[in-house]
Order: sequence, then C-alpha cells, then structure tokens
Amino acid sequence: MTKSDPETPEQRPRLRAGRLRVSTWLASPALRAWLALLVVLALGVVFSAEGTFYQLGTHRDALRQASVYGILACGLTLVIISGGIDLSVGSVVALVAVTTARMAIHWNWPAPVVVGGALLVGGAVGTLNGFLVAGLRMQPFIATLATMVFARGLANWVSGGMKVSTAVPQPDGSYQYVDVPALFRWLDARILGDNISVVSVVFGLCALACGWLLSRHCWGRWLYAIGGNEEAARLSGVPVRRAKAMAYVAGGLLAAVAGLCQAAQEQQGDPETGAGYELIAIAMVVMGGTSLTGGTGGIGRTLLGVLTVGYLEKILSINAVPEAGRLMLTGVIIVLAVLTQGIGRR
Repeated sequence: MTKSDPETPEQRPRLRAGRLRVSTWLASPALRAWLALLVVLALGVVFSAEGTFYQLGTHRDALRQASVYGILACGLTLVIISGGIDLSVGSVVALVAVTTARMAIHWNWPAPVVVGGALLVGGAVGTLNGFLVAGLRMQPFIATLATMVFARGLANWVSGGMKVSTAVPQPDGSYQYVDVPALFRWLDARILGDNISVVSVVFGLCALACGWLLSRHCWGRWLYAIGGNEEAARLSGVPVRRAKAMAYVAGGLLAAVAGLCQAAQEQQGDPETGAGYELIAIAMVVMGGTSLTGGTGGIGRTLLGVLTVGYLEKILSINAVPEAGRLMLTGVIIVLAVLTQGIGRR
C-alpha cells in the first residue's frame, strides 16, 4: 500500500462493513442512553466529593430523589410516544400535594380515601387535557400549558397561598400541631434493611405497569401507531381520539401518584412544589431515547434516562453546584439529546 492508496481492494469491503456496524450501533437510541449513563457515572467517579459518591447512601438517596421525577417520566413516556406533550404534570404534583395534605393532615381522613382523592384530582386534570387535545383538537403544547397555569392557581386557592403543614391554624389565630399522618410516614419510610425508599418501590411498580401496557396491551400498540403516523393509524381502525385521551388520563394519574409521594417526602403540601418538574421529567424521557416526535421509545429507555439525570443531579449536588447551574445544565441536556436523536435518524 502507498500513502495515496491506504486500503487494498481486499480490505475495502471489510472496512466498509465495519464502519456500517459502528454507525448502526451509534444510531441505536438504547446504546446512546447507556453511553450517557456511563459517562455520568464516570463523572461521579472523577468528581466524587472526597469519596461521597462511593457511599451506599449516596446511591440510595439519588434513586429516592429521582423517583418522583421518574413517576412523572413514566406518564410522559406514554404521552410523548403518542406524539403529544404534557406540561401540566408539575402543577398537578402541587395540586395533589396540597389536596392530600388537607385531607390527611387537617381533616384526618383515612389513607384509602386520601389515595383515592389524589387519583381523582390527577385523573380529572388528565381527562381535561385529553378532552382539549383529543376532543377539541387543540395543540398539546397550548392545551397543557393552559392546564398547567390553571392547576397551579387551583393549588394556591386550595392551600390559601400557604403550605399545608402539621401546624393547623385555629379560629383564634393560633396553631395546633398534629402528628404526621401514617400514610405520609409509610411512603417516606425505607425498607430492606433501610436500603431502599418506599417511594422508589412505588416508582418501580409504576414503571412495570407502564412497560406492560406499552409492550403487551393493544392500547400500547395504538400509541406507537398514532405517534408514528396518526392518519395511517386512523385509516387502520385505531380509535385515535380515545387512545390519545387515555394517554393524558394515565399521565394525570401518574402525576397524582408523584404528588402524593412528594407530599409524603416533604410531610406537607406546598403550592409551589413541582415547579420545573415537567422539564426534568421530559429531559429524562428524551435522554432515554424516546423521540419527541412520537412513535418510538419505551419505559426501559426512560429508566436509563431517569438514572442518568438523577445521578447527574446528585453528582452536582454533592459537589455543591448551585441550583441555577443545574437548571441551565438540564436545558443543555435536552438540546443535546434532541440533536443526538436527529443524528441517529440521519
């Protein structure tokens, strides 16, 4: 071989086949999601905050802190696969948090009623989203932006603009302090030798349920078909409106579960909680390789995204990176993930 001819005729087919395999691997969303997680874990090894990253408690806390976001991400995966978006889930977390805190702390209602009330609130907002998007055919961005603002205002109205805590206001202006409800204590507890949070278990159950629906139920296949080509799905007999509406209802129900878990972790209902949660959850979904244009993705990939963003948040936290820097980095992550998806499709 000479410098002008670095490849012999016999080598060229093998080299082309090798390059094709490499490009095929890099085009795989699952592989890119795994690579992103490995890069973040490598950052944790390098910036370990004097060995804090190597402690078991760090990983346990990272999973616990990411679990509420992860529950939201499961619901958003269903919506995004269908070609939609839901910006209201963060506000639903706040609305459910203050509502359940009222029921559990101030009114001392039993746990089954509190859980049912949380699901009712979240399901109602999800139904409203489904009606606006599937029924009235509004753009998902506009429809869920409106419900985001409405739910946040409703949360402030329910709470009176204050945190709903164990300090219960009395008619004479004083406060009576009550115990944290048993439901909140149970959700915020740890099991298996104090190594895993109950909230993390709830997240795992939600992921399993959504994964089963997407892979085994006809509704999951409908969502993929709608996200891939809505008109073709309609012509094939898919009940497009019903399937899309159900995706938003499911997203609202999962946001209710996240709101209940958030209230349990904070042991109060804060009308300002959940702000920006939808952005972090969307970043998790996109980092997992689910396309924002719909039709592709899955819960398994979302789990990788949850771990990636969750660990990144924890690494930044233990290294004392300010909140402003974390938010800016979340925006950068979304942009890079979407650009990577475009490169993969090309």
